[in-house]
Amino acid sequence: MSSCRARATAADEGRHMQTFLEEIFRPFHRPEQRRWAQVYLRGLIHVSGRKTPRSMARSEQLPPKAAQGLHQFISASPWDWEAVRRRLALRAAASAAPYAWTVTELLIPKRGEHSVGVHPCLDTATGRTVNCQRAVGLFLVTDAQCFPVDWSLVLDGSWGWDPERRLRARIPDEETARPAGACVLDYVTRVAAQPGLPRVPWVLDLTRSEDASGILVGLARHRVDIVCEVDPGQIVLAGHRAPTVTTIGKLMEEHNTRQPYAMVRQTTDGRSRTVPLYTYAGTARLPRRSTGGDGGGRGYRLLELLDPDGRQPARYWITTLADRCAERILTLMRSRTAVRATLTALQKRYGVLDFEGRSFPGWHRHMTMTAAAYVYQHLHGHVTPAQATAPATAPALAGAVG
Repeated sequence: MSSCRARATAADEGRHMQTFLEEIFRPFHRPEQRRWAQVYLRGLIHVSGRKTPRSMARSEQLPPKAAQGLHQFISASPWDWEAVRRRLALRAAASAAPYAWTVTELLIPKRGEHSVGVHPCLDTATGRTVNCQRAVGLFLVTDAQCFPVDWSLVLDGSWGWDPERRLRARIPDEETARPAGACVLDYVTRVAAQPGLPRVPWVLDLTRSEDASGILVGLARHRVDIVCEVDPGQIVLAGHRAPTVTTIGKLMEEHNTRQPYAMVRQTTDGRSRTVPLYTYAGTARLPRRSTGGDGGGRGYRLLELLDPDGRQPARYWITTLADRCAERILTLMRSRTAVRATLTALQKRYGVLDFEGRSFPGWHRHMTMTAAAYVYQHLHGHVTPAQATAPATAPALAGAVG
């Protein structure tokens, strides 16, 4: 690239970033906060390797004391990360046609016991116990991209009750120990309360959830549309006049109760492949819980997706979209693939694993900046397919919501 072209590219990036900063970080009241935000954002995008305040300052050729300024911006500067995330979600929603919300977990391995929220956690995908922070991210899937727009940190064990530990990590009083599933329902509440955000289906993987039924009941209370993958042991009610308590796996084994669909998909080498998909011929419901208003009377459509090669077990889905064609529902199912690719990029290229501080506010501000860096780069930067989908090399673990 010629020097003139390089200068022009840098000038374009500067204008795009300035516009982005003015829009997303408008809640900032101090000019120096926006200046540090720009340095931090550029560092997350351009620095190779670990994204630390020191490496960011070095990349921008700033004086050594700038690293302390970046650290202060994340850990001590009093800016509201929730206000920034709300603006980020609105910007992502306006960029393309949104079609799904989805949530996924991220386990961030840590050494020691002082990083906020760190605790031994079972990775259900591998069966290993890891010392980690357990994060839950909210993503908006559009026809062009999958954008991270919010993060929660699951507090477990003594992080929920030890006053000394909570004080040291500056954990707000309202943040208590709770399961990851509660974060999902909090996200649903926040999205519903924010004008301008799309009312699109929630696509979730509940196969390894600690309380899939509780999450489904909570979603029913909010009356949102869902497409949720569930374990074959998920309990449902089948039939109208005399409902039978059964599981989705057993119900779909009854061949006279299901309808077949022949789905044709293109493989990576350009060939056509038939994917066997079955839907339950009737309408299923969830068992009612002891408290009222739990959506127990809501009807659901059940789907069974078989592995064309017969090597993997069948997968099961429950959805409120009774009037949508099977092809449309299958498209929504695939949004889980999009979020996995986004999570990989966040780990590999945007520093989602690299926060070195120990405080609750610092963790949230860093995660907010990683989301902002991803959104900015995919709206205004140049991202190659290889960069977007390259496998993560860091030892982070992603999985279902639970």
